[in-house]
Amino acid sequence: MADLRNYQTRTASPGARAGAVIDEGLRTYMLRVYNLMALGLVITGFVAYFASQAAFSGGQLTAFGQAIYVSPLKWVVMLAPLALVFFMSFRIHTMSVPAAQTTFWVYAGLMGLSLSSIFLVYTGASITQTFFVSAAAFGALSLFGYTTKRDLSAMGSFLIMGLFGLIIASLVNLFLQSSALDFAVSAIGVLVFAGLTAWDTQKIKEMYFEADDDVVAGRKAIMGALTLYLDFINLFLFLLRFLGNRE
Repeated sequence: MADLRNYQTRTASPGARAGAVIDEGLRTYMLRVYNLMALGLVITGFVAYFASQAAFSGGQLTAFGQAIYVSPLKWVVMLAPLALVFFMSFRIHTMSVPAAQTTFWVYAGLMGLSLSSIFLVYTGASITQTFFVSAAAFGALSLFGYTTKRDLSAMGSFLIMGLFGLIIASLVNLFLQSSALDFAVSAIGVLVFAGLTAWDTQKIKEMYFEADDDVVAGRKAIMGALTLYLDFINLFLFLLRFLGNRE
């Protein structure tokens, strides 16, 4: 009987050890994703705050503020982050991990420059409050996406359609300037990016493969961080429309 128990222990151990290695590898991978995302948010926040301080002084825009908010350069500031996202999406498979990571940091800085105007529109206290609300909501939703056994693919397809509808409605409202449509867009935006946070987390988790080498795993982690970064930023901006107090 003792020999049988020992035999069962010996035969079960390799599988158990393999499962433990996979779990540890997955945790390390996801921790890397979240750390990269968090550092990107820190860069964005610092650039946004200090750019807003440099752009506004004595109750009026400085020369720097005129350049990034009023002059034709504002279009470069607005569109450069979008161009960099497309660049990373198409080139990530051929980039080295240090190059991809540096590109992500540059992108986060450009986003900070683009978002610096919120400090001129909303009070600092309301921005801080909304950030912590967004962080709490994001954390809960991402945890759900990581731990749930339910396949969120069907929800993801629906959310992507909702995202395209959101973009179209936002473009239409640039011309209509309807407060009711703006409210609807903001509410739908919160729901869409709340759902995308959970879905994207599950997708990033499923991208993990224990046999990946350091380069492939690094690229996956950076793209995962970029995806969650975008979910957080958009969730924050849509919540800011509801919770933000204007200057």
